[in-house]
Amino acid sequence: MQVFLETDRLTLRRFTEADESNLFELNSDPEVMRFLNGGTATPRDEVRTRIIPAFLGYYERFDGFGFWAAVETSTGQFLGWFHFRPPLLDEAVPAGWDEDGVIELGYRIRRTAWGKGYATEGSLALIDRGFTEFGVRRVVAETMAGNRGSRRVLEKAGLTQTGFVAAPGPAGAADDEQDIVVYELSRAEWETRRAEGRRAAR
Repeated sequence: MQVFLETDRLTLRRFTEADESNLFELNSDPEVMRFLNGGTATPRDEVRTRIIPAFLGYYERFDGFGFWAAVETSTGQFLGWFHFRPPLLDEAVPAGWDEDGVIELGYRIRRTAWGKGYATEGSLALIDRGFTEFGVRRVVAETMAGNRGSRRVLEKAGLTQTGFVAAPGPAGAADDEQDIVVYELSRAEWETRRAEGRRAAR
């Protein structure tokens, strides 16, 4: 197992082809997939032939960036994944996201692990490592306006909402859930907050 990062409760490791069932089960939960495609499960064949190869490809293309399997350290249970990656230029991303040093944060967590702080814990650790070790200048993220749980995670991780991206949401999403909400955190903002936290801890 190639470990990338460890937190108090999580181990973030590289994906392998053996994670096919983990990803298939994660992407089969309609609540997990609700704000991604309206709740439709991802076929196992697509997990095997498209998703896993894409995840593995990041490890060859980027040093320190990509998709990471999130495992509960105490039990070894697969909880989901985080990505911390350069925005892909062939995807529809907001203007400015393709600059050097801009990294996109994302996560997908099993429903049984929701509300326990895992998404925030992993996001904070990735952000800290990105700014301290990998020369990141700005962390960006997006989620659907109606995905209040994901928005809370981003806010707890220190990101601030900076705008909306007009885009149709998945089938079945309410009108007020359709917009994509953009969040960002600059290196300067992160340094200021870290300094404030150190002063408060004295």
